[in-house]
Amino acid sequence: MGTFLPVSATTIVPREIANLTLPTPYGGWETHAFEWAGSVHLCLCRGRIGDGEDVLVRMHSECVTGDSLGSLRCDCGVQLRHALRTIAAEGRGVLVYSTGHEGRGIGLANKLRAYMLQDRGFDTAEANEHLGFRVDERNFDDIAACLRVLGVRSVRLMSNNRDKAAALEAAGIPVRAVVGLPTAAHARNVRYLSTKQAVMGHHAPMGVPLAEGSGPPPDVASLLGEVRARTSRPYVVVKYAQTIDGRIATATGDARWISGEEERRTSHALRAACDAVLVGVGTILADDPRLTVRMVPGASPIRIVLDARLRIPDHARVLDDDAVTTIVTTSASSAERRAELRRRGVSVVVVPAAPLGVDLPAALEALFDDGVRSVLVEGGAHVITSFLSQGVADRLVVAIAPRVMGSGTDAVNDLGITEVASAIRLERRAVHVAGDDVLIVGDLAS
Repeated sequence: MGTFLPVSATTIVPREIANLTLPTPYGGWETHAFEWAGSVHLCLCRGRIGDGEDVLVRMHSECVTGDSLGSLRCDCGVQLRHALRTIAAEGRGVLVYSTGHEGRGIGLANKLRAYMLQDRGFDTAEANEHLGFRVDERNFDDIAACLRVLGVRSVRLMSNNRDKAAALEAAGIPVRAVVGLPTAAHARNVRYLSTKQAVMGHHAPMGVPLAEGSGPPPDVASLLGEVRARTSRPYVVVKYAQTIDGRIATATGDARWISGEEERRTSHALRAACDAVLVGVGTILADDPRLTVRMVPGASPIRIVLDARLRIPDHARVLDDDAVTTIVTTSASSAERRAELRRRGVSVVVVPAAPLGVDLPAALEALFDDGVRSVLVEGGAHVITSFLSQGVADRLVVAIAPRVMGSGTDAVNDLGITEVASAIRLERRAVHVAGDDVLIVGDLAS
């Protein structure tokens, strides 16, 4: 638990320096800016405060790397967007955005130094202490004073941090309820979130754990496995949903929805956990997926499409602005089409060709060179088969739905295996339940 500076909230009289309407993608917000002791608190208000009781409030600390740049080392940006959306949906509430709170109060420069220490093995708490700071240097009394000026008398606090609730209570603002703000963990911030829970007492920052045998997603760390460092390619998880008889689509190509909602939430959480999600152009042509994170609070990954001849249509939803998209193609594609896609803000990477498309090892090496360290492969059948047959996958996640379709599209095509003893095996296996579906997961034997 954090310790707070001994400042009495009753002695704080924040100075209002601006009052305006701020238009955002979440609607217009009446915004009051208060200044106190070098910090500026932007209070974004939605609806009427009225009697000031039971106001939905989010106290959000400035995070340039997470809020503005979308850094995956923390959960700040995702929490900020989720809180704005939630308050807007309720129609009444306040989001307080506090400058001077970067890095739990140590400032941007020291936060970056702390990141360097984390790269050497320190956790987020140890890094702050190694630099000579407390784990949390923030004080929330001035935020309480700002809320009081706005007429807030009691709150429902959106936070996983019990210290924030305690600070408001100590400052004389009752906390009627604490509304959790969990996010789907990313492979790059799972240790950070675990430390916040184990060391700083945050409540379930990654959501409800997915227990073996049962339990709801979205905490999918056990499905993702250990993201191991590679020298020339990302860590690759192959994931698909199939019927009991091994089909991923009917004979007519219909695949919506083989699995249930809980399993699809699991898929979205897995997307949020990885740097990139990858499909072949056949999936784009058949299903036109968005490949974004929508069913859980989390960051959408880079969308990778394998498309040897650039058959992707202009109207494909993966070309929208909802997330970054990279298309991996070959020299067989049109140079003019490549240039056209790049003008739309789509990254196009050219790699050598293989007999049936792009050269997978070359594609993975190119992604690795671009900083991608984890990839979730979602299909279709040709892509899944290629990753398994070429031995460039590390982990397999198969969701089995309680359905039988008979004829249809096989999940995996011919792997050239003629003896049972030569079949691909799973090691370190686990079985989970997501709604009506069963998830079988394991590492692919090398």
